Amino acid sequence: MKLLLLALLVTQLFASQANELKCLQMNIYFEARSSNLADQAAVADVVLNRVVSNNYPNSICEVVWQRKQFSWTHDGKSDRMTDRDAAESAYLLAHQMLYDGRFRGISQGADHYHADYVKAYWAKSLNLIGTIGRHIYYRSN
Repeated sequence: MKLLLLALLVTQLFASQANELKCLQMNIYFEARSSNLADQAAVADVVLNRVVSNNYPNSICEVVWQRKQFSWTHDGKSDRMTDRDAAESAYLLAHQMLYDGRFRGISQGADHYHADYVKAYWAKSLNLIGTIGRHIYYRSN
């Protein structure tokens, strides 16, 4: 019985990790698939920075799906990743960010960003870090 319970717990742990990886992959894909690798990594880094912050939820999926934080989660469009190459690249980057620590810190502690063509009303209340690719990055005060 104990072995069965242990197997169930391990299965749930792997399923949870796979789900977290998928949420990070989707955010990279929908927020930055047409941008450069550094920008894609910075987008992922912002999500991870939020997870470790006391001001946001404690899991990747909860951060990504938090109400009105990332435009793709509430734009009414399909959440299917139709560009196979971009989806695979986003998966590989998400995996590297989570399990290898590769590119971790690239956003220099940013917890916000917006596309360079957007005028974000909230940006003036944050500390500007800089621009990477198509996004402008900020850190909370």
